[in-house]
Amino acid sequence: MSETRYTADRAGAGGAHRRDDGTRGASGGGTHRSQGLFAVLRDIGYVSFGKYGQYVITVVTVPLIARVLGVHGLGLLAIGMSSYFLGSLLVDLGITSFLAARVHDIAGDRDRRDYVNQLRGDYLTIRATGFAVLGAALAAGLVVGVPERVDMILLGLFAGGFWSTSEDWLLIGQGRFGTSTAYQAVGRIGYLILLVVLLPRLPHAHVALLCLLVSSVPTVALTWWDALRTYGRPARPRLVRAVLRTGAPVLASRLLATSYGQGAAAVYATVLDAVALGLYSAGDRLVRAIQSMLDSLGFALLPRMAKRSADHRFWRHALQALAVGVCVATVAAAAVWAAAPVLVHLVFGDGFTGAIGLLRVEVLMLPATTVTSFVTTAVLPVRQDTAGVLIGAVLGTCVAAAALAIAFRTHSVWTLVYGSVIVECTVAAWYLARVRWLIVRERTTAAATAPAVVMMREEGGA
Repeated sequence: MSETRYTADRAGAGGAHRRDDGTRGASGGGTHRSQGLFAVLRDIGYVSFGKYGQYVITVVTVPLIARVLGVHGLGLLAIGMSSYFLGSLLVDLGITSFLAARVHDIAGDRDRRDYVNQLRGDYLTIRATGFAVLGAALAAGLVVGVPERVDMILLGLFAGGFWSTSEDWLLIGQGRFGTSTAYQAVGRIGYLILLVVLLPRLPHAHVALLCLLVSSVPTVALTWWDALRTYGRPARPRLVRAVLRTGAPVLASRLLATSYGQGAAAVYATVLDAVALGLYSAGDRLVRAIQSMLDSLGFALLPRMAKRSADHRFWRHALQALAVGVCVATVAAAAVWAAAPVLVHLVFGDGFTGAIGLLRVEVLMLPATTVTSFVTTAVLPVRQDTAGVLIGAVLGTCVAAAALAIAFRTHSVWTLVYGSVIVECTVAAWYLARVRWLIVRERTTAAATAPAVVMMREEGGA
């Protein structure tokens, strides 16, 4: 039995007898529904602080960073943070959601536990190799003495790669969001303390990035301690190629998507100076902080969607959750647009007045990024649709490449902002079309197989 089929069969078995909130049976009425809604909201809160908690801490410390580093220093930090996300992808291949969807429901199932441990061993081999390569690149850069921007890129790649060596994906797959939040809170609070203590004494973008790297150590250690306690040691790698086959299209798509999303500053550093990137980063940090809260919807629902993958109500529940997310994103975008002058002056100071207009444009992408995040986190991974993710990323990259070509001529930060909004809207439109295509395909398949099933039952009865 293939891995995909095995996952689908177990998800189907769980989905046929369980509600979204994990309670059994089709009855129970309002009590079960209210408990289920509370559980979803609780998990969204956990993921908001845990999985993307660096944004929460960043928003708290941004006034300090902006005033200590200034526009130029914030621009350098933006390059490093963009590289951080790229390094994370290069190590974990961007398939944590796909692998987390295979983890659920292992209690009392020895075969399932062995399967997860084999998956852990294969995935560990891939991540360790990628992280070693990034470490070697950083060491070579320090020995050779590369320019400041390149040094920030290499350090960001290494820091992001180290973060991806954690076993947090196992906690997400099990739906243990509270545990994940607790482990990550240790690192996030540590980052806050390090930043407050060290940055005023050593005012440089490298120090801010090193604080993030050092604070990741306890979180990574805790996730590994939990994984060893729960599953034991990972198995020896035997199916690395199978994981790579899953990861190759996802990695390509996520790298392309990151290049015009969270990693855009590193790409545009080739045509914009640090001051322009600093102004862009000021508004971008606020937008990404809100986006991270909206991203948590997909991560919180991923285990539930995986368990209900064979349920006939899967698509209805998915579209309802997506609609709620888009509505919340629209309200948030309108609020930030109206409050942009106050937010910029309050958080960054008078030196960042030029970021007000940039923020008002960039915040318009929030509904689109919500669509993309939810579909690529909680829908396509459950359906194992790596092709859909890749096509969306290629489409977005083509639009981003056109914006980059224009930026080479204009050298304007406005090109970056308008290009980012157009790219996100284009990609969101594609994913909505992809969801529609999947729904039609599954209904057509179900309609075609229904007569055959009925005929087999009649022959069996005869």
